[in-house]
Amino acid sequence: MPEEMVGTVSDFFAHPVVAGIELTGTLKVGDRVHIKGHTTDLEFTIGSMQIDNADVSQGKAGDSVGVKVSDRVRSGDHIYRVTD
Repeated sequence: MPEEMVGTVSDFFAHPVVAGIELTGTLKVGDRVHIKGHTTDLEFTIGSMQIDNADVSQGKAGDSVGVKVSDRVRSGDHIYRVTD
């Protein structure tokens, strides 16, 4: 499936397991994403997203969002939206 880069991981928090993402494109709750890095290869569907601790349904280029992830990700990992 084709993928479009929509951001980069800026932070990772172990408790809760959340990635801080600097967006370069649009990302919405329900989007399928692929996080790829030197040692990271993770694919999942966005279940929730926050900006400044407030729930949002989507983020746009320039936003810093927090997203729950299923495993550790690392600063600099790239975020791709998987498209059909």
